[in-house]
Amino acid sequence: MPLSMRPTVRQLEYLAAVAELRSFRRAAESCHVSQPALSAQIQQLERLLGARLFERDRRRVLPTPAGAAAAARAREILERLDVLAASARGLGRPLAGTLRFGVIPTIAPYLLPKALPAVRRRHPELRLQLREEQTDRLVELAQAGSLDLLLLALEAELGSMDLLPLFHDPFLLAAPSEHRLAGRRSVRESDLEGEAVLLLDDGHCLRHQALEVCRRRGGHELADFRASSLPTLVQMVAGGAGVTLLPALAAPALATRGLAVVPFARPAPYRTIGFAFRRSSARREEFQQLAETFRRAAPD
Repeated sequence: MPLSMRPTVRQLEYLAAVAELRSFRRAAESCHVSQPALSAQIQQLERLLGARLFERDRRRVLPTPAGAAAAARAREILERLDVLAASARGLGRPLAGTLRFGVIPTIAPYLLPKALPAVRRRHPELRLQLREEQTDRLVELAQAGSLDLLLLALEAELGSMDLLPLFHDPFLLAAPSEHRLAGRRSVRESDLEGEAVLLLDDGHCLRHQALEVCRRRGGHELADFRASSLPTLVQMVAGGAGVTLLPALAAPALATRGLAVVPFARPAPYRTIGFAFRRSSARREEFQQLAETFRRAAPD
């Protein structure tokens, strides 16, 4: 396609801003340009694409179907340009600039408080832009180019992402302090037979990992309860509602009165904590360096 027929980056920025803000005035302010200049670029873009992009009147601006589709693609292109620029800048200075970093809720509050100070000490020019989401959403954002690196459990379905294991996070049995298994030095998976096991809600990869352990050893899920977070799960167990599998990474922060935590005998069930990233990423070597910092922050 001739260059004269391609939208400019500036036009894509203006298109995305108007579509998001639904106002030419506010879009011009956000782009630090005059409103007539922005309007002229949008009109030029409409002529170039041969489609009307916005419905305009004195009170509001609405994207047309063509405008909404074009704005969505424009945002994708701008995000990829940001990735290109960050990658190019990082070639001369590895682990510098912004790294868009996604992490799941069953890891973030238990590993990041220890890992992030170490990251700042070892990589002072790196700025982590953190986002906490469940696994499926993180993978979706990474594949769309909105996140650079994910920290999660590698047993989950991660599509075509490249994986970089960091460490194993063993599961522990969490039970009410008066439970028949609470006083043991260790338990076996077979001890779960017949037990009512509390699990996290759908969407948490930890739910599926724990459920697999329970099913192969005769445990059954307490069907009328699903927790939205590990702290809620632990409080329900401490209150006598059942038992659960707790990641060792989270156990110290979740200790509470009425809760007994017992390790599994070897070989203990575990999840694998690691990084995931797009195969096309130009920052693989940087991620390997960052992995060493996170491994040092892992629990003994």
